[in-house]
Amino acid sequence: MLCSTCRLRPPVTDDGRCLLCAGPAGAAAPMPPAPMPPAFIAPQQYLRSPEGLAKAVVVLLTVVAAADVLAVAAGQNTRRVVAAGLEDDFATYDDAAASLADNLYATAGVLQTLVSLATGIVFIIWFRRVRLNAEVFDPSMQPMRPGWSIGAWFVPIANLVLPRRIAGGIWTASAQTNTDGSWRTVPATVMNLWWGFWVLSMVASQYATRQSWKAEQPQEILDTTALVMGSDVLDIVAAVFAVLFVRRLTRMQGERAALGTYPLGTPGVPGRADWGRAH
Repeated sequence: MLCSTCRLRPPVTDDGRCLLCAGPAGAAAPMPPAPMPPAFIAPQQYLRSPEGLAKAVVVLLTVVAAADVLAVAAGQNTRRVVAAGLEDDFATYDDAAASLADNLYATAGVLQTLVSLATGIVFIIWFRRVRLNAEVFDPSMQPMRPGWSIGAWFVPIANLVLPRRIAGGIWTASAQTNTDGSWRTVPATVMNLWWGFWVLSMVASQYATRQSWKAEQPQEILDTTALVMGSDVLDIVAAVFAVLFVRRLTRMQGERAALGTYPLGTPGVPGRADWGRAH
């Protein structure tokens, strides 16, 4: 709406005239309020809750630990059958018991493989989700681009180092929860224990599997079965610490999201209202 007289400036008087056209009456009129700038809306669509995925990962990791326990029990049963045969030079060797032990051991191995594959897929999806959130929290803390949260797991040898490096950046960005913008240091003990035992279990599993392929004599079978059982125990411990790591990091990201989507040094940025909604 413009001045009814000059049609150039906004009106300030009741009869629709501007400051200059109204003269003294215009000078006494209150100035119109300055237009408000458009509200800045943070790109909250990039911040998504990992809570649903975290719950699925925890359930699957629990199943992994249960499958490992079954594998250890099956391995112990196999050792018992073979050791019983060695005592009397297999004079009273029970073929039925040996066949049952082999079937149980093989079934436990297949179950471990299937459950581990499903868990790995869901875990990597969760890992990518928290990595993308960390990019919103503070990209300066991330040592590698977001795509490496998937690719790093499939690079031979390097997959023993790169995922832990990425996890460290996610952990640091997610720990920044002091409301004054300062950094909060959260001990990374759980993350380090998870990664350490996971690497140990992977290396031990590879070694034990290669040794079992070469085992032919009864004593060799006893020894390699013990190695496989040891790697399974390491995997159980790694699964326990993985559960603690997933739950802790997911909770940290929830706390961090409540303070705002951008680094805390950026004032006036709203938080994410629908963080609790799974996607």
